[in-house]
Amino acid sequence: MLIKLEQVSKIYKLGEIEVPALIDTNLQIEKSEYVAIMGPSGSGKSTLMNIIGCLDVVTEGRYILNDRDVSSMSDDELARIRNREIGFVFQTFNLLPRANALHNVELPLIYNGTPRAQRRELALQALDNVGLAERAFHKPNELSGGQRQRVAIARALINNPSLILADEPTGNLDSKTGEEIMEIFERLNNAGNTIIVVTHEEHIAKHSKRIIRLLDGRIISDA
Repeated sequence: MLIKLEQVSKIYKLGEIEVPALIDTNLQIEKSEYVAIMGPSGSGKSTLMNIIGCLDVVTEGRYILNDRDVSSMSDDELARIRNREIGFVFQTFNLLPRANALHNVELPLIYNGTPRAQRRELALQALDNVGLAERAFHKPNELSGGQRQRVAIARALINNPSLILADEPTGNLDSKTGEEIMEIFERLNNAGNTIIVVTHEEHIAKHSKRIIRLLDGRIISDA
């Protein structure tokens, strides 16, 4: 079992008002699954993604990630878990504009102290895995949107994470390029990577093997 949420609730406080974003959520995801999380705005899907990605903490309940209870970890512990266990792919790519593709991919390895020569070798391999080795020394403004997202995927893979978490990964791409990115995720999943994609687009969700739908902070279907 890679992910286990037990009776998880998340409540945000706006002054005196409490706003429930997730309510009594139970969820299990096995290693090597490919899951899509769907729901309209305000359904709780972004909150669920942030909790799974250790970007936010639960108000109530427990979250077990790879046999570790992360529900009560400190900010520093959560940062280490994010660096080691989770590879993030965002809609807006989140690349450093002045750094080339190679350096952007290396960043997680810099944070965990990997020696420079090893970082470079691993980053070049990660770029090659997404078909972008020949663009290693190009900066983001010299790359197309699809190429930037490939760099972001290479960066997400660099630490060999337990989980790849993608938030609307095709949101800024045209449909053809979006399909190419989803083909990369399918290939990664076939190689054994666990992938969770958060999306509001049905055709993107259908690339996954399991779709979880949320409404008003609750899971309403899981198929």
